[in-house]
Amino acid sequence: MILAAGEGTRMRSATPKMLHELCGRALVLWPVLAAREAGADRIVVVDGPRRALAGTLPEWVAVAVQEEQRGTGDAVRAALAHIEPGSRVVVLMGDVPLVTAAAIEALAGAHEGGATMATMVLDEPGSYGRVLRASDGSVRVVEAKGDGDATAEQLAIREVNTGMFCFDGDALRRALGQITADNAQSEFYLPDVLALMASRAHVVFDPALTLGVNDRADLAVVRAHAQHRIHVHHMRNGVTIVDPLSTTIDAGVTIGQDTTIEPGTSLRGPTAIGERCTIRHSYLDSATVGDGVSVGPFAYLRPGAHLKAGAKAGTFVEIKNAVIGENAKVPHLSYIGDADVGAGSNLGAATITANYDGKTKHRTTLGEGVRTSVDTTLVAPVTLGDGAYTAAGSVITDDVPPGALGVARARQSNIEGYAERKAPKERDPR
Repeated sequence: MILAAGEGTRMRSATPKMLHELCGRALVLWPVLAAREAGADRIVVVDGPRRALAGTLPEWVAVAVQEEQRGTGDAVRAALAHIEPGSRVVVLMGDVPLVTAAAIEALAGAHEGGATMATMVLDEPGSYGRVLRASDGSVRVVEAKGDGDATAEQLAIREVNTGMFCFDGDALRRALGQITADNAQSEFYLPDVLALMASRAHVVFDPALTLGVNDRADLAVVRAHAQHRIHVHHMRNGVTIVDPLSTTIDAGVTIGQDTTIEPGTSLRGPTAIGERCTIRHSYLDSATVGDGVSVGPFAYLRPGAHLKAGAKAGTFVEIKNAVIGENAKVPHLSYIGDADVGAGSNLGAATITANYDGKTKHRTTLGEGVRTSVDTTLVAPVTLGDGAYTAAGSVITDDVPPGALGVARARQSNIEGYAERKAPKERDPR
């Protein structure tokens, strides 16, 4: 069960907190996917009355709605209908995204009945609820959100509640019916159920796993940890990231072995990169890159860009919704959009596909072994056959047959004496 109904007002944003992006995923999806990886039989997310998460959660996630913001205990109550008799329930917070499948499994594995609370020890516990341990090993939590919640002695305790719990579902259901909102915030606190059932603590030794996001400063801290985790994953799988501090890689990106990611590169969305590629100071968003491909520097591969094995997108090249065939090259200063480029073709500098007529986008097709000269504009829909050529400076509006040279430019004429006739006028201020 993942609690995600909070408004997140401290984010100061029109976007609900749970939908803020973290390395290419909405914040709430991080614990959802971790729970699935941990083997949860059912995943329930508690949304707020605005149903802000609709359309973001996968279809295999069940949704409960907390109609009124009355605390974490009330949020769990809203999802009781999804708790089957005899089940074991792990409760996570939607704004604690760095929790891993291994951490969830460890908490569930430490559970021996009743309630098990994940705790951590912090040098500066702030407003985290403090953990009070009894002589028999049982635990309870005193909140520290407002004046009067905890005493000065309790505030000095460094062991805190992480917001992660494992419960026996039947005992949780009974205990939730007994807690009250008699506290400084007038809320139903989930940790209050600990005093009503057998409870114990499970200490988490990596504080990063339980970092919460309350505002954008917190989000930046969490992003640094998440990005480091992503980098380490790729590097340990055979990818060279020359300078991780200047490299951005989303969680959904896949990269093959022996590929090198050079500084200043951003890989966003479901981008897939093959083996033995080199990506230099470029931006890739939802692109597919085959084995042995070279990209950049300063290339922009937009959604739908697909470079097949051995292809090249060079300096200041933009590719969108286009397939670049095997060993084809778009070396520099070109825009290729809504196009199919055949294997072995080579596009000269400043080759442009004019793919939009103001109403509809049209496709450009280049066969195998095509050679466009510099400053060629291809006005879609247009087809260049296998082995076709274009002359420099041409605007190609008609198909070019295989093996033919397309020339579409005005003939050059030289005006003799032009500089001499122009010079007196330039000297005359009038």
